[in-house]
Amino acid sequence: MYRELLKRHWTLVVGSLLIVAFFVAHVSGMMNLGFVDRLENIAYDARLLFTMPKVKDERIVIVDVDEKSLAAEGRWPWGRDKLAHLVDQLFDHYQVKLTAFDVVFAEPDESSGLGVLESLARKELRDDSRFQTQLDRMRADLDHDRRFAQSLDGRAVIMGYYFTDPRESDEAPAAGVLPPPTFTKGQFSGRKINFLTANGYGANLERLQNSAAGAGHFVPFVDEDGVVRRVPMLYQFGGNYYESLSLAVARKAMGDLPVRLGFAPGAATGTGYAGLEWLELGDRIIPVDERVRTLVPYRGKQGSFTYVSATDVLKAAVPKAALTDKIVLLGTSAPGLLDLRAAPIQKIFPGVEIHANLIAGILDGNIKQNPAYTLGAEFIIVILAGLVMALLLPVLNPLWSAATTVVVGSIVVSTNLFIWQQGNLVLPLAATLLMILALFVFDMSYGYFVESRGKRQLAGLFGQYVPPELVEEMSGDPTAFSLEGESREMTVLFSDVRGFTTISEGLEPRELSELMNDYLTPMTQAIHQNRGTIDKYMGDAIMAFWGAPLKDPDHASHALDTSLEMIRRLGAIKLRFKERGWPEINIGVGLNTGQMSVGNMGSEFRMAYTVLGDAVNLGSRLEGLTKQYGVDIIVSESTRAAVSGHAFRELDRVRVKGKDKPVTIYEPLGAKDKLEKAVTDEMGLYAQALKLYRAQNWDMAEIQFLNLKQTAPARNLYTLYLERIAHFRGRPPGADWDGVFTHQTK
Repeated sequence: MYRELLKRHWTLVVGSLLIVAFFVAHVSGMMNLGFVDRLENIAYDARLLFTMPKVKDERIVIVDVDEKSLAAEGRWPWGRDKLAHLVDQLFDHYQVKLTAFDVVFAEPDESSGLGVLESLARKELRDDSRFQTQLDRMRADLDHDRRFAQSLDGRAVIMGYYFTDPRESDEAPAAGVLPPPTFTKGQFSGRKINFLTANGYGANLERLQNSAAGAGHFVPFVDEDGVVRRVPMLYQFGGNYYESLSLAVARKAMGDLPVRLGFAPGAATGTGYAGLEWLELGDRIIPVDERVRTLVPYRGKQGSFTYVSATDVLKAAVPKAALTDKIVLLGTSAPGLLDLRAAPIQKIFPGVEIHANLIAGILDGNIKQNPAYTLGAEFIIVILAGLVMALLLPVLNPLWSAATTVVVGSIVVSTNLFIWQQGNLVLPLAATLLMILALFVFDMSYGYFVESRGKRQLAGLFGQYVPPELVEEMSGDPTAFSLEGESREMTVLFSDVRGFTTISEGLEPRELSELMNDYLTPMTQAIHQNRGTIDKYMGDAIMAFWGAPLKDPDHASHALDTSLEMIRRLGAIKLRFKERGWPEINIGVGLNTGQMSVGNMGSEFRMAYTVLGDAVNLGSRLEGLTKQYGVDIIVSESTRAAVSGHAFRELDRVRVKGKDKPVTIYEPLGAKDKLEKAVTDEMGLYAQALKLYRAQNWDMAEIQFLNLKQTAPARNLYTLYLERIAHFRGRPPGADWDGVFTHQTK
């Protein structure tokens, strides 16, 4: 069976396989789809947001040059004497473990005016011994760089600096002095490693760099969408390789551990991937990608680390416990100081907190891996998921196709998240999900255009009879419907406007046309909303049926709901007609349920999809009786038996014209559980009166009907029975009378 289905849908299978091949070409590197790479970044960000711990790390504190500090201490950059005092406070008062600067000090501090005084000493005041003596005595205090360098001596302070990227600027600055490289020229010879290479740098003054315990570059890697997801662990400049600020801080915090290189097994012999896969720091592994970049393990949005204002540290206003034995990063979050970045978790994110996240990730050993071999894993996943979808979707109906797509997509996503969480491995996701979506859309589109032909055929056959919603439902299996005649149990409805001839004579043709349109439209809507099929309009009359072309086990209930809705809508129609000066209209509705012949019937000149049979004729007769009994709706005993939950009033047992078999007819009163007590009481009295009438107890029956007439003077039914009682007094029906009244007219 599967082979037959596959053979029938071979075009869809081939198209699906071409889509799979398209995505395989992308993941294998044969072609590059830029939009897929952008979607991959979005998928990475979504996983990061979904799984990040959102727990504050107390080991690292950010001393922040914030708006409060700028307001208290003056604009940035501050004098180096103030920074020296800050370092002294951190180490002497707070006894921090380590301090790192996310700023660079490439220019001498001339804020003290020492340069101007020395110029005067060399020129205008060179012969003023008193000035020269005073200057010699003050020089040490006015040399802020010397003061700052002294505060750094012998302390665990890591300086920051930056490299310039030739992709972003052709300028090649060389300010300040670089620290000793982490790896020197020639240590990677024979290895094919695509390091990021700088064309210039901005580093610290030599005296400051020499006094510090180390230094690291704070250059993040900005993706094409402007978001920082990675930081280069090693940057190449002049043939040497320099470590990042986060790596330098982590090394210092862990006891000046050396950095070791990690290559995949077989790399040395040329049998494996030749690139650098990780850096080792003691027992910590720092995964790197093909460009020696590490993914930033963001813990949460801004505030995942404790922030303290720099001015509060200068004034010793921060509790000692907040800083003692902590790793301290000095950075800036004030908007005007230009150290705000776009992160996957937040559009505006302090650059210093990026380093804090990475330092915490190195210390915890929980940085995500994104090695080159994940491309091979993605290749396999794309092929497997693609083949499953390409071979299954063409033979499934839309519901099962959607379910299969959801299941395959869920398996791919859940497996990816499991590997993300448990294996700390970042497997690509976007290409696979996009392929699954493309296969589903292709399958649905193909099915839609193929099925639309069937829908057009059904619309041609049944569109003039049934509402579009039923045509849509029938299109699920077009072969199950035809115009050929068959016998079914169905329910038929007839409705007619009372006194229409008189109404039409008092209106202009245009007004009559408008009146009929305004009347027939809401009536037709009521039929369509309850799954009915319009058989025909006969002037002011409507004929409809339920149970064909779609089988409907609740056809009687739907027909009854429709008749009640038609009467309800008639109230609104009357109000509109009154506003336009048109005559009031009233209608009668007849319902009958039974076996009917349904199909396309007529002649070679004209055909119509209609119903025929005695059950249909009875429905028409019942509509004609509504005026005589003074009710809006009459249903047969078969319709009443097919509907549950509704209350009915038995009107009579009758023989209609053209039928010998008597039938009991009823008036629907509404839902049983919603009947008012007055109606229930009236029905009880009426049942007693009807019983007396059929027992030919004319006197007692007359009294009962007179009482009912007083209770409901507008009800024609009671008047009808009083007239019959008067008739039967003079002409008794006989002892064998069965209580049936024979109608001689339609």
